[in-house]
Amino acid sequence: MSKAYITSTSLRTVSGDTQSTLDAVFNKKCTLKIYDNIIADKAVCIGKFNEVKSFNDLLIQSVEEVLRDSNLDSFSDTLLLVGSSVGGMATTEKLFFKNNSYDEIDPQKHTINIIASLLDDKFSFKSNRSYSTACTSSANALKTAKELIALGAYKNILVVGADEICSTTIFGFSSLGILSDGVCTPFKKNRKGMNVAEGIAVLLLQDSASKNSIVLYGAGASSDAYHIANPDPTSSGAISAMNKALIDANINAKAIGYINAHGTGTQANDATEANAILDIFGSDVAVSSSKAILGHTLGAAGAIEAILCVESLKLQTIPPQLDCTDNEKDINLLPIKQEQVINYAMSNSFAFGGNNVSLIFGVHNES
Repeated sequence: MSKAYITSTSLRTVSGDTQSTLDAVFNKKCTLKIYDNIIADKAVCIGKFNEVKSFNDLLIQSVEEVLRDSNLDSFSDTLLLVGSSVGGMATTEKLFFKNNSYDEIDPQKHTINIIASLLDDKFSFKSNRSYSTACTSSANALKTAKELIALGAYKNILVVGADEICSTTIFGFSSLGILSDGVCTPFKKNRKGMNVAEGIAVLLLQDSASKNSIVLYGAGASSDAYHIANPDPTSSGAISAMNKALIDANINAKAIGYINAHGTGTQANDATEANAILDIFGSDVAVSSSKAILGHTLGAAGAIEAILCVESLKLQTIPPQLDCTDNEKDINLLPIKQEQVINYAMSNSFAFGGNNVSLIFGVHNES
């Protein structure tokens, strides 16, 4: 079976482009902001793009960067897989708030697959599919890409994770009581909740290696279906997904050098994830959550954090945790970035409805 090699990537987050994002994550530069004019009588800390370009323009630019850096002349022989939680919801909102009317709204531009349609119109992919499994959307797309390449179904697969921030998302999470009024503090005892943000991640996966390519070795998924919004407190779903990823990668837990945690800063997620990590890995493996820097980018989070794992492996450096004080659980959060040998890195994505995905990335072994 063919391996899935990640040969080119691109990022757009609240921190900026790829290099700006990596600089922020590895050097603890949070760019989330507090807004007191979105929800009445309530401050929220969220991540919004500062650039003049539209979200769609940034999306196209990110894909163009990957094409430019690849060994491809076009995407005519490439499958497009898009993971998103919001889809075209932000476009619908803008049209509605423009004149408080539904008259100009096109239902076809509201759907999840509008992102894939936009990119297909621009780049003409061989085919495209869209995934919407809440905060595991783009992680599930990566899992599918790995499996299709292993089967020999495609030689080239472009995975895109993209979610634009919108009022529906902000108010929805606020109604659940899990939005923080400050920068989120994953795994702290007094954590207040999460920070919604927008982001774009693009990864080209191919069936052959190129210079500095990283391998997607393992992918595991589970569905504990415990509750529509809360994970199973026994951590069964998270444990299952991580163990399946280890089995798929054919490695043991001690081989993992770094875990990019889902780490949302909510009470339920962090306790469940920490217990799962301790159950499988103990307290030795280094762990961090980038959401205190970039916010929670929902359906794009899996792809964004996959790229962070890819860069950690390339740099042989573990990104630090923004705040490591007064933690609830005994997981190994690093206060500063740490250079060390990392052969494998794991990225966790856990979503509403008990949808769990763990991915394992590793350096390419020539043998």
